[in-house]
Amino acid sequence: MMAFNSLTDRLSNAFKNLRSKGKLTDADIDGTIREIRRALLDADVALDVVRSFTSRVRERALGAEVSDALNPAQQVVKIVNDELTEILGAGVDRPLNFAKNPPTIIMLAGLQGAGKTTLAGKLGYWLKDAGHTPLLVAADLQRPNAVTQLQVVGERAGVPVYAPEKGVQSDGGDEVSAPGETTGDPVKVARDSIKLAKDKLYDTVIIDTAGRLGVDDVLMKQARDIRDAVQPNEILFVIDAMIGQDAVKTAKAFDEGVDFTGVVLSKLDGDARGGAALSVASVTGKPILFASTGEGLKDFEVFHPDRMASRILDMGDILTLIEQAQKQFDEEQARAAAAKLSEGEFGLDDFLEQLQQVRQLGPMKNLLGMIPGMAQHRKELEAFDEKEVDRTEAIIRSMTPEERRNPKIIDGSRRARIAYGSGNTVSAVNGLLQRFEQAAKMTKRMSSGQRGFPGMGGPGGTKSNRKGKGKNKKKGGKSGNPMKREAEERALRERLAGKSSGKKSSGSAFQKQPQNPALPAGLQQAMGGNGMPDLPPNLGGGLGGLLGGR
Repeated sequence: MMAFNSLTDRLSNAFKNLRSKGKLTDADIDGTIREIRRALLDADVALDVVRSFTSRVRERALGAEVSDALNPAQQVVKIVNDELTEILGAGVDRPLNFAKNPPTIIMLAGLQGAGKTTLAGKLGYWLKDAGHTPLLVAADLQRPNAVTQLQVVGERAGVPVYAPEKGVQSDGGDEVSAPGETTGDPVKVARDSIKLAKDKLYDTVIIDTAGRLGVDDVLMKQARDIRDAVQPNEILFVIDAMIGQDAVKTAKAFDEGVDFTGVVLSKLDGDARGGAALSVASVTGKPILFASTGEGLKDFEVFHPDRMASRILDMGDILTLIEQAQKQFDEEQARAAAAKLSEGEFGLDDFLEQLQQVRQLGPMKNLLGMIPGMAQHRKELEAFDEKEVDRTEAIIRSMTPEERRNPKIIDGSRRARIAYGSGNTVSAVNGLLQRFEQAAKMTKRMSSGQRGFPGMGGPGGTKSNRKGKGKNKKKGGKSGNPMKREAEERALRERLAGKSSGKKSSGSAFQKQPQNPALPAGLQQAMGGNGMPDLPPNLGGGLGGLLGGR
């Protein structure tokens, strides 16, 4: 998440000097904590939170917990991760509270510009996707066009909007009023919406309330009046992650004014320092329930303190990635694609289906950002052009069905036609076909049980294998005859898979182990074998390298 990029980089640099040391001195720990303190302060984390955080880290780092550890540097990182999780709300995080007798009433509160109206649409979309029947309520009758905006957002989300009042409009007419003035009665709108929800059997009501540019008595009185009129099950305080040091002051004011029950972080995709938002849960003792990570309706996720701490420390967030993939991927279709991969029948039609499924997970940058260690490749991530996916899809759609099934028939004239039809260059078409061929070969090699890759060791061919051949160059080498070489490779695959060739065999040390049948063998081992949660069958299968540079 861009709001925490600077903090991630600073913390990663703070740990670099520790990793090369087998034993840590007090000076090493003090120096690291000093860098952590600077990183947090530079990210706008509240001073009181920084002092408490660094004090706990120092106390634990100087104790036996680190001195007795086999890897002291990793233990320090673990301590920082634990304490960061703590200030993000570990122990107070919980799911959304739903009423025993519907409707569940959710009231949104916060300053003007925090993103409440957009968030109302995202929350409605999320609830609808979870099987609920939400209703959005336009109770912000002060901000110009707020009612119209909620109606547009609700239409995009496919969620009905209750808006009996037009509110302040900017297009002229009787509804225009002075800045800060409200038209209509927002309390009556909120109260009437509950009656409508009961009559129409909506099980969730999301009330979008007015904000102010700053905290004042008028704002708090209106929020309290709405709260008292509808008795919400949840009062969510929406806070802009880029607000700076005012985040703590604003959070305290709303906590005292309306006693909110949970926090939602918005605009986490912004490039401003977002550390102040980390202070809210620690200062108020209220959990952060959701995070908004972009403008799209799907750029919205449940907030997990441990996973967010892991992302900030560049340790990735594989669990969230898996959860998102499990929602979007068709398992039967994925297993069929995996079978085609292992049999060498995977075509560009199949790849296009996988590409469309991956796109449903969200922007590629967000997906790649959940992989551990990606902070060191941030420049490459930022340079990645999301339109490359569109160009790849355009190239494939410009092919005939036969060309997609069998890319080998695509000759020079066909490539020129495909390039013209997709609005790309011939070199772009060539690049896609080359990468597809390489990915297919690699995946087939992995699925057949071979551990090695060219230049990386193992049966796939290594630099060390090519050394010292000298006089015995032909010994153990590959035949120059294509048919004979194919027979040799087939025999090697059977040997590695533990299959016998007419001779009695006691098994092979390289015999394939039981695994998720939809995952290539090499990928299964790389992800930690049976110790990892079940991955969606085609996550990554056949996609590697295909979206590289043009």
